[in-house]
Amino acid sequence: MADDFESGSSGASQTYPMQCSALRKNGFVMLKGRPCKIVEMTTSKTGKHGHAKVHLVGIDIFTSKKLEDICPSTHNMDVPNVSRKDYQMIDINDSYLTLLDDGGETREDLKLPEGELGQDIEKRHGNGDSFLVTVLNAIGEECVVGIKNLN
Repeated sequence: MADDFESGSSGASQTYPMQCSALRKNGFVMLKGRPCKIVEMTTSKTGKHGHAKVHLVGIDIFTSKKLEDICPSTHNMDVPNVSRKDYQMIDINDSYLTLLDDGGETREDLKLPEGELGQDIEKRHGNGDSFLVTVLNAIGEECVVGIKNLN
């Protein structure tokens, strides 16, 4: 009798544990289930038998929302695996970007970012400028976070 098991993704490869006291400012951490860049960290000493607590303030790397959490310094927190990649900007179709990577592969699955960054990309593209866009990838999400000039 053979059992048939379906494999499911645990999401474990998207984050890794790190002791709270080992986290550093400008590093990344998961706060309330979102990947954040740490902008502020304070450690408070507690009473006679308590643990030192770390107060973390982070900015969500995709939505720019401010998130906070408090964690005992000896506990582990999840740290997202964040990757950054530059793509050459080719075109904009229905508010989706057409991008070219180093290997000559194109992709058309990223939306034009909202706000100032999106307006800047549209303006530069309209002017016929050649430039790179920086894409951040973490926990299965991707978004354009910056622009670089091509020399």
